[in-house]
Amino acid sequence: MAGISYVASFFLFLTELSLGQREVTVQKGPLFRAEGYPISIGCNGTGHQGPREQHFQWSVYLPTNPTQEVQIISTKDTGFSYAVYTQRVRSGDIYVERVQGNSVLLHISKLQVKDAGEYECHTPNTDEKYYGSYSAKTSLIVIPDSLSATMSSQTLSKEEGEPLTLTCEASKATAQHTHLSVTWYLMQDGGGSQATEIISLSRDFILVPGPLYTERFAASDVRLSKLGASTFRMSIERLQPSDQGQLFCEATEWIQDPNETWMSITKKQTDRTTLRIQPAVKDFQVNITADSLFAEGKPLELVCLVVGSGRDPQLQGIWFFNGTEMAHIDAGGVLGLKNDYKRRTSQGELQVSKLGPKTFSLKIFSPGPEDEGAYRCVVAEVVRTRTGSWRVLQRKQSPDSHMRLKKPAARSVVMSTKNKKQVVWEGETLTLLCKASGAESSLSVSWWHIPRDQTQPEFVAGMGQDGIVQLGASYGGPSYHGNTRLEKVDWATFQLEITFPAITDSGTYECRVSEKSRNQARDRSWTEKISVTVKSLESSLQVSLVSRQPQVMLTNTFDLTCRVGAGYSDLKVPLTVTWQFQPASSHKFHWLIRITHNGTIEWGDFPSQFHKKTEVSQSLFRSQLLIHDATEEETGVYQCKVEVYDRNSLHNSRPPRASAISNPLQIAVTLPESKLKVNSSSRVQELAINSNADIECSVLSRSNGNLPLAIIWYFSPISANASWLKILEMDQTSVIKIGDEFHTPRRKQKFHTEKVSQDLFQLHILSVEDSDQGRYHCAVEEWLLSTDGTWHKLGEKKSGLTELKLKPTGSKVRVSKVHWTKNVTEHSEVAIHCSLESAGSSAALYSVMWYWNRENAGSKMLVNLQYDGLLDYGEEGLRRHLHCYRSSPTDFVLELQQVEMEDAGTYWCRVAEWQLHGHPSKWVNQASDESQRMVLMVLPSEPTLPSRICSSAPLLYFLFICPFVLLLLLLISLLFLYWKARKLSTLRSSTRKEKALWVDLNEAGGMTTNRREDEEEDGRS
Repeated sequence: MAGISYVASFFLFLTELSLGQREVTVQKGPLFRAEGYPISIGCNGTGHQGPREQHFQWSVYLPTNPTQEVQIISTKDTGFSYAVYTQRVRSGDIYVERVQGNSVLLHISKLQVKDAGEYECHTPNTDEKYYGSYSAKTSLIVIPDSLSATMSSQTLSKEEGEPLTLTCEASKATAQHTHLSVTWYLMQDGGGSQATEIISLSRDFILVPGPLYTERFAASDVRLSKLGASTFRMSIERLQPSDQGQLFCEATEWIQDPNETWMSITKKQTDRTTLRIQPAVKDFQVNITADSLFAEGKPLELVCLVVGSGRDPQLQGIWFFNGTEMAHIDAGGVLGLKNDYKRRTSQGELQVSKLGPKTFSLKIFSPGPEDEGAYRCVVAEVVRTRTGSWRVLQRKQSPDSHMRLKKPAARSVVMSTKNKKQVVWEGETLTLLCKASGAESSLSVSWWHIPRDQTQPEFVAGMGQDGIVQLGASYGGPSYHGNTRLEKVDWATFQLEITFPAITDSGTYECRVSEKSRNQARDRSWTEKISVTVKSLESSLQVSLVSRQPQVMLTNTFDLTCRVGAGYSDLKVPLTVTWQFQPASSHKFHWLIRITHNGTIEWGDFPSQFHKKTEVSQSLFRSQLLIHDATEEETGVYQCKVEVYDRNSLHNSRPPRASAISNPLQIAVTLPESKLKVNSSSRVQELAINSNADIECSVLSRSNGNLPLAIIWYFSPISANASWLKILEMDQTSVIKIGDEFHTPRRKQKFHTEKVSQDLFQLHILSVEDSDQGRYHCAVEEWLLSTDGTWHKLGEKKSGLTELKLKPTGSKVRVSKVHWTKNVTEHSEVAIHCSLESAGSSAALYSVMWYWNRENAGSKMLVNLQYDGLLDYGEEGLRRHLHCYRSSPTDFVLELQQVEMEDAGTYWCRVAEWQLHGHPSKWVNQASDESQRMVLMVLPSEPTLPSRICSSAPLLYFLFICPFVLLLLLLISLLFLYWKARKLSTLRSSTRKEKALWVDLNEAGGMTTNRREDEEEDGRS
């Protein structure tokens, strides 16, 4: 039984251990935080069996005594803290925040360097037994605050729509891996302490616009650029009134904790720039256009017209009647009506509307005596505020317009001609007016013509009460087609127009106005007559060509006016005008354009850009040719030819009645005179080494038209006889071009230009060093772009010199000035030495640049032995020919291999000292010095046998061709021998075959043959 009890107790212990094991966890370290900034360290306890709310005690083990516990703060005991922490705990600089019953945060509001150490979180035991762990540790490292954010404080006054550029310098020198984020803020006037975020570059290098700037960021109106390692530029292309206030830049440094959470460890804000924006407000006038008399029952419309103001203004209009407000329309088009006018609008009697951005309308469809009185229109230009309400910029009101009701009058008819002319020229438009008076009613009209020497009237045209027009047989025929027109101007006025009257149209015209009467059996009518004379067109045509601008500036617009006269005014006959042009390089006139009598425009075949930029307008007495964006191609002599037609010429395809050519007119297109002026004053800048420099180029005045500028920056080193070197150029299209001497990654990063404003440019030099000392200036070019795509340089001005000096640092490099002259033989090797007078500081490094100059060839850099031992050749082809190295702490050697005649000339070196500067430190050119010019003369070498052979062209050709000829002859001989051997072999084979056949025949002949042979042999014997 005792054994069973023991086993049960053991399993009970294991169960309690597994279910109630206590554990304390603290935030994983090491934690890096910056001095002067807060930190929060979390601690969590689990597995306890006591009260739900646990107590926590915080202690620290300082690096000076890692085994000594220093008590900081406790949630249980107020006297827990050691004396060194008591005051900070009481002041609230150090406190514990309880997140949950078993979880707390230790807060230190402002870290000190002495706070670094190993922190321990301990939970006092509240259980009956000890199970698990009751404390946990993490380490805290306090690092210096190296973050800096600077921007010069200034007050800027801008106009709405102008651009803005602000630059913020933000850098850090933390030894740990950290990221940097930069955010631009706007603190509006009267906006309290809440700042509006404009745009930021996050720690992950992502551009994020503020909520109120999202649309402007998408439209590229708001941008943030990183220039170099520590320069951040925020630019707004078009300022708005809501951008007014105080702007500043905030830089934040982030570090990633071991739990992969990014934490902010430092944060700095720059000084604030105050921005004032003047809204683009232009003055305007308000007028009401309406007839002062109106008829009862006929619509009455008053139009309120705004004259002036800016482009696309936001306007709201208010209508007043006898000093009382009737209605108003705000800038968003929302209509508000007062009192009885709501009812009249709902019943369709009244309409208030906005016809256009600058036009408001008040229309009464059935006016009566109650609508007589004074009307006034008040217009206010407004702008929407950030809260959504409208703010009034300016308010104007129109003069009172007094409206009176017409009184009905007795009926009568008055007939007249337009402009009171009863004598017109042939081809001049004849316009007859017939006007009835009295009360308004439905009328009809008929027009009659009684020619001279005739008594029978001819029907010309008529219009019924329904508005249907009828033309007479003679006036509706083909010869009059489109020339006779009857219109109803208003309810009582009828107008008859004959566009091209002939002499036969002279005579008496009669107008008959009829009105239907309800009380009488027949219609009432009124008649009036007028006599008209049409004079014949004589061929007294006169044409003159004039221009207000015989001398035309390039890209300007010039006009030519072709005036027509015929001994009388108000000529109204169809004209065809032909414009002719003789270029300056030709003796022949070319047909440019023809405007026919019916308005058709025909272009000539002269190859030019005229039809793309020419505007033609033609009236009765003149034709005007307007040519935009003049180029040199338009220089020459112009003429115009006019042809006059009458009605018969038009419809019967007859030639013109008359024609004439104007006087020739010379037009010259010249370049405009440049008004460019640049600040020519000189100055000296003395800076500390490794600081940044800004060289200014200020444009004092420029030509009209805001022409594009090209900016070229030049630099001349402090060495003697140094030439001007081109640093970089921002051409007229804003394309950056780097100079040949500055086309290295290091110099590209070092120099960059900025357009600060319309007339101010700056050259920024980062981390100034000894090699940057010298003189700087800019050249400003003014350019003009013509329509054919050709750029013309109007002028060029140079600024004054800016001399850049470094403040003395104590370093001085001295290169030996020994004169050196040497004669070497071609194809040999030579070594040129450049020596320091002393070894210098042991902490310094040295670089050397070798230069070469030859008469009529100019100077060039051969090779650069950098301070870190890297070789940089001026041209890639020099790598095989030159070798540069440092033979001792004070001696540099340039070795020329296989010297050629072209290597002769003057050599010199420039040695620069490099030392570590800045925080974080980097290698900076501290001082430099040049050697004397060293002369190398190359003598021709003695010719050798190979060189003599190579120098003789006939011998070289003989030695090259002879082996091939001999080889060819040997090959032919071998082929011939081979052919002879084959032929001999064939003959021998044939002979053997014949002999074998003969033997076979002999054997077949038998003894007879033998006997014959024997007998023959006996006979011979």
